[in-house]
Amino acid sequence: MVKLVLSNEKMITLTRGNKTIKRSEVDYKTNKKMYDFRGFKVAEDLIKDKDETILEFEPKAKNAKTKKTRRKSKSKTKSDL
Repeated sequence: MVKLVLSNEKMITLTRGNKTIKRSEVDYKTNKKMYDFRGFKVAEDLIKDKDETILEFEPKAKNAKTKKTRRKSKSKTKSDL
């Protein structure tokens, strides 16, 4: 069996959450159901779906409370027992 390496093969980027993989288009077309089953989607489709709205947030007001410090416990000695 002889394997041919195609240098001009088109690559597709697939993403699932924060994981990104690159596969050939031929491989993707033959195994499309398995990629969909495992939750991978084409990265170009995900970019088109996002909205271009910009949300502005005001910074939260900080509390004027001081931090409470923990007290050190007294170490027990033989005379305390």
